[in-house]
Amino acid sequence: MATLLDLAQQGDPATVSDDSQLRDITLMNPQQLYELWERQPWSSQTIDLERDKRDWAGLSEQQREEILWILSSFFIGEERVTTQFSGLVMAYEDEQEEAFLTTQQVDEARHMQFFDRYYREVFAYDGGIEARLARTRELLTPAFLELFDERLVEAGKRLIADPSDVESKIGFVTTYHMVIEGTLALTGQNFLLDYFESNDLLPGFVEGFTNIARDEHRHVAYGTWFLQQKASEEAHSQRIQDTLVQQLPLAAGVLVPPGKELGDEYEFLGYTSEEQTQFAYTALTRRLKVIGVGLPEVAQA
Repeated sequence: MATLLDLAQQGDPATVSDDSQLRDITLMNPQQLYELWERQPWSSQTIDLERDKRDWAGLSEQQREEILWILSSFFIGEERVTTQFSGLVMAYEDEQEEAFLTTQQVDEARHMQFFDRYYREVFAYDGGIEARLARTRELLTPAFLELFDERLVEAGKRLIADPSDVESKIGFVTTYHMVIEGTLALTGQNFLLDYFESNDLLPGFVEGFTNIARDEHRHVAYGTWFLQQKASEEAHSQRIQDTLVQQLPLAAGVLVPPGKELGDEYEFLGYTSEEQTQFAYTALTRRLKVIGVGLPEVAQA
C-alpha cells in the first residue's frame, strides 16, 4: 500500500491535478484572520457532555481502544503546541501578525482544556491534568513522541534563541502549520468527525471538535499566508523544502496506529489506511501549490 511517504517521494497524478490557479489565490492576512477569530468565539467548559458519557459506556472495547488512541494524539498534541508556541509569538514582524499569533496560542490552550475536561468527565481519568497527560502519553507511538517531544521542541528552542531568525521561523511554521496541523491534525479531524456524525455518537465531542477544527483552519491559513510571503526568495523556498524532507518521513509514521507498520493495509474507525493517506497527501500538496513550492523528493529517515 502507498504511504504518505511513498506519495511524497513519487508524486501521484491520481490525487494531484495541475491546479496552477491555486498559486493565484488571495489569502487572508493576519489582520483579517484576527478579525475572524473575534467572530468565532466558543467555550470549552460549557458544552454538554452528558450524552457522551452514556455513549462511551455503550461502545465496544475495540471502538474504545481506537478512539482513545487517536484522541490521545490530539490531547498530547494540543499540550505540546501550547507550551512550545511562545517562540513564534516572539517572532512577529508587525502588530497585526502579533495580534493573530496571540489568538492562536489562546486557541491551543482552549483546545487542551477541552480535551482535559473530556478525559476527566467522559473517560473518567482521575487526578490532575499532569496525571491525565502522563496516562494518555502511554498510548502514543514512538513516531508521535519524536515529532512532538523532540522535533517540535527543537524548532521552538531555535526560535526562542533568536526570534529575528527568519530561517528558524520558516522551519517552525513549516513543521507546525504545514506538517502537524495542515497534514496530520486536519486528516484526523476529517475522519473522526465523519465517523461520529455518521454513527450519531458523542455529540458533545463533535461540537467541541468542530470548533477546534474551525480554529485550526484559521491557523493553517496563517501558516500558508506566511510561507507564501517568504517563498518568493529562493533561500526561503529551499528552507521550506528542506524542512519537509526532514519531517515528512516521521509524519508518515505518526499516522500509523499501534500494532501496525508503515506500509501495512488496515482499517481504522471504518476507514482504510489508503483513504487516510490520500486525504493527507492531497491536503499537503494543494497547500504547497498555493505557497508556490514544489513537493521535494523525501529521503527515507
